[in-house]
Amino acid sequence: MMKAKELRELSPAELDRKLADLKKDLFNLRMQHATNQLENPIRIADVRRDIARVKTILRAEQLREEQLKEAVNK
Repeated sequence: MMKAKELRELSPAELDRKLADLKKDLFNLRMQHATNQLENPIRIADVRRDIARVKTILRAEQLREEQLKEAVNK
């Protein structure tokens, strides 16, 4: 599980790559769960939370950029 502080230090491109990796991990975990091969089902929830953290940080950066553009245009 990644900490939000660690994620904030990453660039948007790195966050996009991290998001793609987490989505692949979630897919694989779901497949393992469906075939009863998953040893730790709590891992699914952890990955979902990590995805939410990455999306939240990406959105916060987008909003910050929009506010900076609006401030410059005024």
